[in-house]
Amino acid sequence: MARKQIHLAAHFPGVNNITVWSDPASGSQIDFDSFVHLARTAERGRFDFFFLAEGLRLREMKGRIHELDVAGRPESLTVLSALAAVTSRLGLAATVNSTFNEPYEVARRLATLDHLSGGRAAWNVVTSWDAFTGENFRRGGFLDEADRYTRAAEFLHTARELWDSWADGDLVADPAAGEFVRPGAGAFAHRGRHFRISGRFATPRGPQGHPVIIQAGDSDAGREFAAADADVIFSRHGTLEDGRAFSKDVKSRLARYGRRPDELKIMPSVTCVIGDTAEEAAERAAEIRRAQVGPQTAIAYLEGVWGRDLSGYDPDGPLPDIEPDLGEGVSKGRAQFRGDRGETVRRWRELAAERGLSIRDLVIEAAGRQTFVGTPRAVADQIDEFVQADAADGFVFVPHLTPGGLDDLVDRVVPLLQEKGVFRADYTGPTLRDHLGLGPARAAGRAAPAREETAS
Repeated sequence: MARKQIHLAAHFPGVNNITVWSDPASGSQIDFDSFVHLARTAERGRFDFFFLAEGLRLREMKGRIHELDVAGRPESLTVLSALAAVTSRLGLAATVNSTFNEPYEVARRLATLDHLSGGRAAWNVVTSWDAFTGENFRRGGFLDEADRYTRAAEFLHTARELWDSWADGDLVADPAAGEFVRPGAGAFAHRGRHFRISGRFATPRGPQGHPVIIQAGDSDAGREFAAADADVIFSRHGTLEDGRAFSKDVKSRLARYGRRPDELKIMPSVTCVIGDTAEEAAERAAEIRRAQVGPQTAIAYLEGVWGRDLSGYDPDGPLPDIEPDLGEGVSKGRAQFRGDRGETVRRWRELAAERGLSIRDLVIEAAGRQTFVGTPRAVADQIDEFVQADAADGFVFVPHLTPGGLDDLVDRVVPLLQEKGVFRADYTGPTLRDHLGLGPARAAGRAAPAREETAS
């Protein structure tokens, strides 16, 4: 049996406790040179795509801008359009919000990126759930959460109708006008619950027909969206067992939409720490986690869960003995604190008691450890094991440093994957659909819910 080919992508970090700001090698998060370095490194490694997440409001903690977020990050599609000029094959993926945009403008911007890049555009479809973000648009709370899902579903369906309004075919001669015309080009009319629009779409179909559609989320609605409409799904399942269960569930849903398992790529977001020896890699991984979760970060993260001001607590001491405030809380715009915080507190207390963890140690444990840690050979083997075991189709790597955080992976691990015969030695086609092994874009069909926005 042929070994599965691995798909790799790169995520330019910008939020949460990922970037190690204190490292001397840490560079600018907003200078174009940083984007260029990371993108070109990913292309040198023959990665499928380069991904930019985006939020529409700076998040807050206790009424102040959250210190770990990047303030001033340029708008993603603009950055990717510029990167199209300094890369030649790398896919270019952006988060674009469906709650506070309109189908016509988003469809046109994505079609434009697809043209400028020669067929390398991708759209991560998200919604916004909070009135806090909506205040930037004077639309706070204008839709119930369930309606935001239906709007997102119709949004994607409408965008596809716009892309499809330019049919492939020959130009028609108009002797009277002395020119060639496309009589029906761009004509569209959509009548739905959220959008009632008609006219002519100004931008012809891009080289891919439709940009690649990406989705991320773990709810049943999110999984159903992926099965119906997505080409790639970001997964949060980082263990072999959980990854296999998630992949089996999502791919079992594809048949009802007339799709094959290979038409949806499951790509968890992961991290990587490489050392010359296993011991060196483990020590370096521990140092990185301590740098990512400093004392202030540990307390801030705990406050998000407890919903209280905990600034008086020692980050190297035990968990607070007070009960959480399960009301509005002290954090705004951070989706990870939206779940059952009471249940999270219960689980954390059990874990801390069982293992004798301080606040900081607990946050390090709960916020997630590095996925792949070891020598280049060990990391290559771990990556390959996941994919061959059907726990994933590939991975989206999130480096802890900008802009050089992918260098070791590309220089030391990718050649070993190529040696194994599980990763391309070179690109075999010009478009992102080619890289992912996808067929032609699907016509506008069933519209399904998008995920909530969880990354900025």
